[in-house]
Amino acid sequence: MALLRLFLKPGIDKQNTEYGSEGGWVDCDYVRFRYGLPEKIGGWIPFDNIPLYLVGMATCTFTWNSLDGVPYAAVGTTRKVYVFSGGVWTDVTPIRATGSVTFDTTSGSTTVAVNDVAHGAIVGDFVTFSSVTGNPGGITNASLTAEFEIQAINTADEYTILSPQAASSTVSATGSATAAYQISVGPDVSYSDYGWGTGAWGASTWGTPRPASVSLTLFSDVWQFDTYGQDLILQRVDGSIFEWSPSVGGRATTIVGAPTKSTFALVSTPDRHLVCFGTETTVGDPTTQDPMFVRFSTQEDIGNFIASATNTAGSKRLTDGNRIVSALRSRGQILIFTDTALHGQQYVGPTFTFEFQQLGSNCGCIGPHAAVDVNGVAYWMGKEAFYVFNGTVKKLPSTVQDYVYKDINIVQSQKTYVGVNSQFNEVTWWYCSFTSDYIDRFVTYNYLEDVWSIGTMARTTWTDQGTFSRPLAASYDPTSTADTISTIYGLTEGRSQMYSQETGHNGDGEAIVAYIRSGYFDIGDGDNMLLMSRFIPDFKDQLGSLTVHLLLRPFPQATASPSSLDPYVITPTTQKVDTRARGRQIQLRIESDAVDTDWRFGTMRVDIQPDGLR
Repeated sequence: MALLRLFLKPGIDKQNTEYGSEGGWVDCDYVRFRYGLPEKIGGWIPFDNIPLYLVGMATCTFTWNSLDGVPYAAVGTTRKVYVFSGGVWTDVTPIRATGSVTFDTTSGSTTVAVNDVAHGAIVGDFVTFSSVTGNPGGITNASLTAEFEIQAINTADEYTILSPQAASSTVSATGSATAAYQISVGPDVSYSDYGWGTGAWGASTWGTPRPASVSLTLFSDVWQFDTYGQDLILQRVDGSIFEWSPSVGGRATTIVGAPTKSTFALVSTPDRHLVCFGTETTVGDPTTQDPMFVRFSTQEDIGNFIASATNTAGSKRLTDGNRIVSALRSRGQILIFTDTALHGQQYVGPTFTFEFQQLGSNCGCIGPHAAVDVNGVAYWMGKEAFYVFNGTVKKLPSTVQDYVYKDINIVQSQKTYVGVNSQFNEVTWWYCSFTSDYIDRFVTYNYLEDVWSIGTMARTTWTDQGTFSRPLAASYDPTSTADTISTIYGLTEGRSQMYSQETGHNGDGEAIVAYIRSGYFDIGDGDNMLLMSRFIPDFKDQLGSLTVHLLLRPFPQATASPSSLDPYVITPTTQKVDTRARGRQIQLRIESDAVDTDWRFGTMRVDIQPDGLR
């Protein structure tokens, strides 16, 4: 019998049954579609070819060039902020306060109590001591001239650290030092409601109020970055706004005169106003934060938000929604996403500066980093569907929508992160599956070919190529205790790693287990048994061996079983494969699980004819 071409539609179809998806693909991992054909995705290596670990869960990655062309990368985590340039990572986490401290020690113990009236710290905060004197309890001054993670809060005036050196005597309130406190760490897990269990374990003692500077939050900590010229703007979601300049270096500092509590911040173009979303109605008073309030600075002055007759500062309260979730620059305007609607903010010049209009309703965004603009078209993930705005808000038809939304952990939606991979025309959302508090799934939309794919590569942030030659992404291990880029005594678990994506064929030196599985196909209307006696493999750019499985079943509800010769190992030189596969329905699965493998599936030709069970 003549060989038949086995045409399979591009994209993963999870909306239909596996039998209803005949002629298409139903499942995959680490596979993308390009020019209508599936292929294994690219690998990844440590960013800058140097394996390193950052403290906390990365929640935002941002790249840019200084005015003299030097490339920079910024990474905000739930506990720190880092900047990379010239092969060097620098901790630029802002300092919230300084104080003068003394120490209590216990002979033979590395646990040291630090005395500082109204220190305002919580468990997990970081403090750096300088100008240490007195060799407290026999611990050398040099041992305490370092950075520490706070282990416990004893009182509002005392906390404990772990010293690298044990004390040789028991003393109280001895020695002295200057303490620099970094801004308080944030949670890496969201909560569904206030009450028992909300907040970090050990953040205070039983019956002791939280410090005035600390408030409970339902959402995991998230950073969001932008640039003002060459300077980095750092907005902590529902927190303060900071700036960092390549020409100055050091740590990020508060933008004096800006709101002290906002949800999001962007610099408008080309008019250069700093716009704060979900911000304060009274600048400088965090208790006046209105989650639907927008405030913008005067033009070319990001520290002046007080409107007057001689400047262009101003404000506006939006109405459709409970809170502003995200914002992004798009074609001719800023798009503002609330939890229920989409609004536009367009520069119109004097006298009103900006004009606001509602662009859509019942189309809210799921998280601060769940919306992205691609060439003037916005894509975002809502709580129940995907959306696109190209002048009109539309639901984005998806062949994996039910699969994603039945599996997503909506409580952890704050972590959802979208990234563009312009090399392959892809928009990808990373999210937490239903049983996970951390990102462990992704869904990808090829916006030129209108196809979807899914997978399990876990990335908490992603930045497209541009400033650097490859996309920059982060992964997070909540149990890692690996050494970080700087020495911090008493450092607890939780590390992020940075990767250059689309590099090579392996995942940080390890094999990538990639596979794709088709729906079941049959002859005619499925009323005949069939025999597949052989197939002609068609793979492009194949490196190494891969495996093809043929799963057979007589009826849609029957248990599938492999053919007698299964599995079929395909090498780059394999010309044909004899199968002896019998069944009413046959399913195709292609997989590779060895290092240095690569492949792109073409159009398989098969020898299929009607047959009996024997």
